[in-house]
Amino acid sequence: MTMWRTFSGILLAILAGIAVAKGPMASGAEPPPLQLEDKIPLGDVRGRIDHMAVDLARHRLFVAALGNDSLAVVDLASKRLDRLLGGLPEPQGVGYDRTTDTLYVANAGDGSVRLFNDGDLSPVGQIELGSDADNIRIDSKAGQVFVGHGDGALAIIDASTHSKIAAVPLAAHPESFQIDGNSARIFVNVPSAGTIDVIDRISRQKISSWPTESRSANFAMLLDQAHQHLLVAFRRPAELGVFSLSDGAFVGGVPTCGDADDLFIDAKRDRIYVSCGDGFVDVLAADGESYRQIDRIPTAIGARTSLFVPELDRLLVAAPAKGEAAAAIFIFRPSP
Repeated sequence: MTMWRTFSGILLAILAGIAVAKGPMASGAEPPPLQLEDKIPLGDVRGRIDHMAVDLARHRLFVAALGNDSLAVVDLASKRLDRLLGGLPEPQGVGYDRTTDTLYVANAGDGSVRLFNDGDLSPVGQIELGSDADNIRIDSKAGQVFVGHGDGALAIIDASTHSKIAAVPLAAHPESFQIDGNSARIFVNVPSAGTIDVIDRISRQKISSWPTESRSANFAMLLDQAHQHLLVAFRRPAELGVFSLSDGAFVGGVPTCGDADDLFIDAKRDRIYVSCGDGFVDVLAADGESYRQIDRIPTAIGARTSLFVPELDRLLVAAPAKGEAAAAIFIFRPSP
């Protein structure tokens, strides 16, 4: 734990030292809740960018460069692209298991999950899921890796044997899903079915299905344990849906930026970050039983995937290449 804190402290110091110079603020003006600190170019990465994961101990950020059929490995300490791991058919989901030091990459093109030793990034296995392998969630405590895939399934992988041990059937392809650390439940967005499905991870069965009713395209999802809410970012309409964790009752909706694909909580500040493909990050604050928008921060068109890293206290946003602008990772520092 001491080594972990040391590495985190080093990274915070590094990132703090690369702040983009800002002009003096007007007297009495408050800083925005997110301030752009730096941009890390991703070289020749072209096309769509999907999800990300981080290995704090090695200062590595992993970026699924789906349109490039590769995984971008970024050195956060030196603020540069370290390498591109090619030969990956449309990578979408990325997960790093610190307990086994294994990197998982889920690929839409052939439905495989490729495994790498994170020390030297050498391949250590491949699991065939059939088609459209997508989001990854890792439960290191239980020694399990969950991957959404195909026309409707949640695969369960044993982290120690690197083998698939079970699959939970769903009505359609799953998008974002979240593991409830306070219960045996897993919440899954199933947009084509118009539902949020609830799975019991012990029985490995679907135990409930919450209809989204007039809302659709539910891709991003977040558990807000402090307020006992399940938060879902819908694209039609562009709205943050708030559901009760206890029974799935709809609490309310808050308009957001469009084409949202990632949703994170900043527990330190009791804020929510919504990253959107129309070129913004919406910042929301808890307001009683609901949430309210406090700012809309510009990013770049198509920059809909992000990763909030509490240990670094930074929001990382992946911006794809557009015209003359190269793909890059935008580093935002929250304030105050």
